[in-house]
Amino acid sequence: MVVLALPPSSGADRSHALGRLRAENANLASETRSAVLDLYSLDMRLDSTRAELGTLERRTLRLEGQRAEIGQQRRLAILDSRLSEDRVASRLRYLYDYGTTTSSLDVLLGSSSLEQALTRLDDVDDVATSNEGIIIQLRSAKDRLTDLSDQLAQRERSLTETTRALATTVAELGQAQAQRSAYIASLEDQTAYNATAIDRLSAQAQAAEERSQLLARARAARTPAQPTLVVQPTQAAPLVVSPAPGEEPVAVDQGQPVLTPLGGPQTITVVATGYNLPGRTATGLPVGYGVVAVDPAVIPLGAHMTVPGYGEAVAADTGGAITGSRIDLWFPTVAQADAWGRRTVTIVVNG
Repeated sequence: MVVLALPPSSGADRSHALGRLRAENANLASETRSAVLDLYSLDMRLDSTRAELGTLERRTLRLEGQRAEIGQQRRLAILDSRLSEDRVASRLRYLYDYGTTTSSLDVLLGSSSLEQALTRLDDVDDVATSNEGIIIQLRSAKDRLTDLSDQLAQRERSLTETTRALATTVAELGQAQAQRSAYIASLEDQTAYNATAIDRLSAQAQAAEERSQLLARARAARTPAQPTLVVQPTQAAPLVVSPAPGEEPVAVDQGQPVLTPLGGPQTITVVATGYNLPGRTATGLPVGYGVVAVDPAVIPLGAHMTVPGYGEAVAADTGGAITGSRIDLWFPTVAQADAWGRRTVTIVVNG
């Protein structure tokens, strides 16, 4: 008969901790993948926004060049205006030489001949027409420069606002990128920490298993071999216990479990009930996931077993109501125990 010597921290607790850490690492891996995808998206948006900001900066440079060009045109227009003013002044002086007025009668009366009068009238008309043309040109140039200046100022304001908004977006995306990178790093650190804890718990479980095997072999060497028995369902007729070598067969009344010697892993069909009680087990160990209450006459205390739907477990507790092919499975919460309820399952008991 194999008897497991359990350490103060039961193998069931270690198994539960390992399962929890592995599940946590699986969740961390999923979160890491999601965070990396978010980071890729942020990188693409940041590159696109930076490219757009670069385009706006180049447009700003072109506008500055246009402003310089308009400034040059303004200076030329001012120079043309001064030249035109000089031309108007010269023509006014010409008119002044023929008198203080520009009426046709004055021109006729001041002329010595008809030919001179006609010539002076033509000159006066040319001067007036030329002055009117100069004034129109000056007004047109002024209006054109004013329109260009207004358009340029409006484009500069729009470009400045857009550039400022894009610069803010770039800063925000950069900050989000840094935060996402830090989050991924923290997930990776937590994953590495959990992996170290998993390795440590696995090593402890392996060491505990090896110590248990050594203790079991030592106990087997000190005590006479006894048959470990497993429950078989009874039928209508009486059955007989298979004896150890040298013993007489033992009859079993109908309705009682029939036991056969256990050699290596054995299967047994039992009624498994979920329970949740605090405290310690009959063996003195603290309760924990994987602790199973059994009838020691059927399943020896310390035996490992695999329960479908529950997982790996250890026979570490007993109970007055646990007789025959009945076991109780410990759950961390009442809700989980109620969810399990009572089931008939076929378990594998490792000797």
